[in-house]
Amino acid sequence: MSMRFIKRIPGAAEIIKQIPLPGHIKEIKKEKDHQIKKIFENKDDRFLLIIGPCSADNEDSVCEYISRLAKIQEKVQDRIFIIPRIYTNKPRTTGEGYKGMVHQPDPSKEPDLCEGIKAIRRMHIRSLSEFHMPAADEMLYPENYSYLSDVLGYIAVGARSVENQQHRLTVSGVEMPVGMKNPTGGDLTVMLNSIKAAQSSHAFLYNGWQVETTGNTLAHAILRGAVDSYGRNIPNYHYEDLIFTASEYEKHQLAHPSIIVDTNHANSMKCYYEQPRIAREILMSRKYDTALKKMIKGLMIESYLVEGRQEIGENIYGKSITDACLGWESTERLICYIAENV
Repeated sequence: MSMRFIKRIPGAAEIIKQIPLPGHIKEIKKEKDHQIKKIFENKDDRFLLIIGPCSADNEDSVCEYISRLAKIQEKVQDRIFIIPRIYTNKPRTTGEGYKGMVHQPDPSKEPDLCEGIKAIRRMHIRSLSEFHMPAADEMLYPENYSYLSDVLGYIAVGARSVENQQHRLTVSGVEMPVGMKNPTGGDLTVMLNSIKAAQSSHAFLYNGWQVETTGNTLAHAILRGAVDSYGRNIPNYHYEDLIFTASEYEKHQLAHPSIIVDTNHANSMKCYYEQPRIAREILMSRKYDTALKKMIKGLMIESYLVEGRQEIGENIYGKSITDACLGWESTERLICYIAENV
């Protein structure tokens, strides 16, 4: 057999018992979750910013970044609701490279998924406890959701996972907003079908159990651009793209039609420094069309303490080791601009 079993991973109940969420923080999170839900239900017109590092590789630098977000949140709280990105699982196009803290709590050491699961839970709890900001993470592995179900405020399903049946069915049992990205090829029908599946009830196999779900009406779209058959990036954030997406969305008659636009990845042609320009264009499109203003609920932005990216081992504090990110000064200016123009 070509698969070597290394160690048993403790179940979610065991890990949560070892690393519990403090009781008083549960109440704070419950109120924050309620506020996020109201934004997607059109009961709160604040604009969402899902913002932070491409990957959360270091607890201290991530929490320092979020501490800065928390200070800005106080200044813009009447216009913007900030959800920090704490992305602990990273899909890799070829399977190579850093796969996130859940794989390697220390990027310079060998993978240790048991310690990784504990490390990501501790980091999410620290951020939530210190800054009262429920974070976003990516659902790379559907079974990992159970380890973080009580601490997350938002989940994204990536472009490579959005067609996967297990992701869709798992989202149907999640009690928080989940963004379904368009696939790498850009087919919006795939994304919209994924949202429909996530909003429906299902019975299926999950973590060794037969489970039944009620459907997640807060599942929604994330536009992240696409890649054509020649490997060229194709943005889908321009006005015409947004109008087309909104039109197709309405045809599917889904609950709470909502769009989050990812300003990086294929939308920025992988040029991280284009994100502020892209954000400005999207805000202009929202102002121009009332339907877009209602449907586009926010932006997804990649930023960190230090701009750009580095290789593992360079050890520049607060600089991404995966995709390149905006630096803090650019981020602060961008958040202030968005607050003034939503």
